[in-house]
Amino acid sequence: MANLWSYTLTVFMAFFAIMNPILNIPIFVQLTEGLHEKGKRKIAKTSSIVAFIIVIAFILIGKYIFQVFGLTIPAFKVFGGILIFFIGFEMLQSKKSSIQLQGKVEFDEGIAISPLAIPILAGPGTIVTAMNFVVKASFLHILINIFIVALMVFMTYLAFIYSYYIIKFVGKKNFVIVGKIMGLILGVLGANMLMQGIKLAFKI
Repeated sequence: MANLWSYTLTVFMAFFAIMNPILNIPIFVQLTEGLHEKGKRKIAKTSSIVAFIIVIAFILIGKYIFQVFGLTIPAFKVFGGILIFFIGFEMLQSKKSSIQLQGKVEFDEGIAISPLAIPILAGPGTIVTAMNFVVKASFLHILINIFIVALMVFMTYLAFIYSYYIIKFVGKKNFVIVGKIMGLILGVLGANMLMQGIKLAFKI
């Protein structure tokens, strides 16, 4: 039971760091600036649902993707570790990750799909994290991952619809501090994943 709680906490921290429910608030505010409240809620809901579907799809069919393309677990862990470490490193430098966000998109309802759902919420980093946790995982562990993803998406939705109040309460400067902490967590998780991949590859 202790190992199960430890696993759940690890999954939660990983997804919380990579999906950034709080840090994505300024992006949402900027992209929906001038839009009425009903429109903001619609975009927040759509982007959250789309992101959830994408991540869950990779959790459920990730094993088959490995088989079809002949991917190996060590190689995936090494690449995933490097990718996640890179995102964390950029966050520590106070940069928005170039992996998660690839440019500014002008406002329209399509922003709910891109860039909000893809690649900000369900970007490569999120997908790599999701697939890494379910490789050779039991049914219970897969359910835990699905639950955590659902929880993170719901938290993101709440963060979006209450973004104005959250920014006013927390303060813009404090977002920088949170970003540094999340970057550190991601960096450590990425380094750990990389070491696991190396150990598996060389059977250390």
